[in-house]
Amino acid sequence: MARIVLKIDVDTLRGTREGVPNLGRLLDKYSARATFLFSLGPDHTGWALRRVFRPGFLKKVSRTSVVEHYGIKTLMYGVLLPGPDIGRQAVSEMRAIHEAGFECGIHTWDHVYWQDNVRARDRAWTVAQMQQSHARFIEIFGAPPVTHGAAGWQMNGYAFEQIDAWGMRYASDGRGHTPYIPVLDGRTLDHIQMPTTLPTLDEVLGVDGVDVSNVAAHVLRHTMNNPHDQVFTLHAELEGQKLAPVFEQLLAGWRAQGHSFATMGDYHATLDRATLPSYPVTWGEIPGRAGELIVQAG
Repeated sequence: MARIVLKIDVDTLRGTREGVPNLGRLLDKYSARATFLFSLGPDHTGWALRRVFRPGFLKKVSRTSVVEHYGIKTLMYGVLLPGPDIGRQAVSEMRAIHEAGFECGIHTWDHVYWQDNVRARDRAWTVAQMQQSHARFIEIFGAPPVTHGAAGWQMNGYAFEQIDAWGMRYASDGRGHTPYIPVLDGRTLDHIQMPTTLPTLDEVLGVDGVDVSNVAAHVLRHTMNNPHDQVFTLHAELEGQKLAPVFEQLLAGWRAQGHSFATMGDYHATLDRATLPSYPVTWGEIPGRAGELIVQAG
């Protein structure tokens, strides 16, 4: 059948320390390849509480049990507790998953700060944020990162340009339906975007009767008898912890459907740039997610 590209966003210190090793064990059980994208600077998860006034945010919080999944302590980082430096305090977990053979890349420097600000920021701010994560990645892993996946699928034009400046050949910074070559202000960029194509668990839980007992079956319907490769984004804080049993159902289900598992690098290696479509960088909404994010036009 097709490939399921497993893209794992790691947002918090707790997710790095607990969720990442849990996912590593689960992926090994199913001989599944995956890409881990790390938040490499301070954990300011508590700052996200400011989103309470945004349309749709409270609805999402009530559906996905944010406190249960992230924990009270994590939700206090940056509010009542100082934000711990993930790239300093979870080095061993990051190196261990890399040494276990999983592809690793950049998610962000400061997840909430990036997600809430990047759309309106200038080149200097954007490059400074990205260079901090790049330098920290090299410090931890001893080599430059090969890929990037934006926090909250939030980017700006300068961020897309920085991916080219780093020489990355592929990234997954938005949502869409097929790999494509991004076009920024009429200029074709050098790298390939491989957008997330499948809905995430936190987008469908609590909607139209979908709950923990049937969410795996709901997602699996998207890949049943589907010959196209898919990119699935999961989170170390969710599928690596409370929702681990659901993720195992997905792994077993995808295997039963005949799909194989791939890293972003594996997927990129199968693509022929000359045959890929080009699409402009644009913004749009996704069902189940508050606000706008980077989407593939068309």
